[in-house]
Amino acid sequence: MHGPHPRSPSSKFLDRSVLVERYGRPRVGTVVFTNGVFDILHRGHATYLSRARSLGDALVVAVNSDASARTLGKGPGRPLNDELDRVLLVAALECVDAVCLFDEPTPAELIDELLPDVLVKGGDYAPENVVGRESVVAAGGRVELIEFVDGYSTTDVIGRIRSLEP
Repeated sequence: MHGPHPRSPSSKFLDRSVLVERYGRPRVGTVVFTNGVFDILHRGHATYLSRARSLGDALVVAVNSDASARTLGKGPGRPLNDELDRVLLVAALECVDAVCLFDEPTPAELIDELLPDVLVKGGDYAPENVVGRESVVAAGGRVELIEFVDGYSTTDVIGRIRSLEP
């Protein structure tokens, strides 16, 4: 059986102003927001994003630009994949409705513009440390923490690859 054709990843990659216009307030439905580098896409990312999407009607993902990612101290040569590759891989996931890049160290300004209904971060965060929490809660939204899948991180994947080197 063939359903509707899936949306192309590039059609989900939106300029920030278009993203805010399309998913900002006022809106119909529940918008879920998360962000990250998503350097090497793996099972942990897929599980996390799928769980995030289950919390609302649309999942918006903000991806750190290369310059932004380099400010996070993940190590030399990171990110390994450039921002366009990372955005399009995240956008290729069925559970993701829209993706945009952000250049700042954190997505605080974008969160303030979008005011999602649900702000999602990984379980390694304490709720009070989630960037954008105050503005989302003040607007009637909530913060949800999603536990990571053990053994699945980009750092773990890089370590496994390096262990194969002669």
